[in-house]
Amino acid sequence: MGLLTIIRKNKAKSKEMRFLFLGLDNAGKTTILKKLNEEDIQDVSPTLGFNIKTLIRDGYTLNIWDVGGQKTLRPYWRNYFESTDAVVWVVDSCDRMRIRDCGEELRGLLKEERLAGATLLIFANKQDLVGSLSLEEIRDGLDLHSIKSHQWSIRPCSAHTGMGLEEGMQWVVKQVAGRLYWSGLNSHRSIIEIPTTTEIITT
Repeated sequence: MGLLTIIRKNKAKSKEMRFLFLGLDNAGKTTILKKLNEEDIQDVSPTLGFNIKTLIRDGYTLNIWDVGGQKTLRPYWRNYFESTDAVVWVVDSCDRMRIRDCGEELRGLLKEERLAGATLLIFANKQDLVGSLSLEEIRDGLDLHSIKSHQWSIRPCSAHTGMGLEEGMQWVVKQVAGRLYWSGLNSHRSIIEIPTTTEIITT
């Protein structure tokens, strides 16, 4: 019995996934998680360490680690990489000045060996605000086309209205389930999804 078979069987029993929410400070990571968990988002303070949330989606238990994005905290991100099934990278669509920095941090992150194979969801947050960058501008600013090591998708969203959050989570759960579980949601079939004006997907 191969190692991958053993891993899949063990995970199939627990039906658990480990997600890591990362991004620069003020991107809206904690607000997104609170919105997904139907919590009050009126008073959200900056994350100075980490938060842990557990969500149930499509029959799977998502153990989510939300880690602060301040520059002084980013070196500690590596402490949370172990056994990560998906990285949710949250971008402040209104932060034009730091979009290049955001891309550099993301590319550095994806070089980490312990994140090899993890599915990548990019949430382009604050799309409800005037002056926000388009998905195409964010895609180019982050140089997403250069990412060949991870399956990724970029989705527009708003942490305040909830727009796009569930759709993004459905996509990432589906991809992780298909990779890790015998009875995954996409059953390991090759699926080509057609991009629309509101989402950019690469498979």
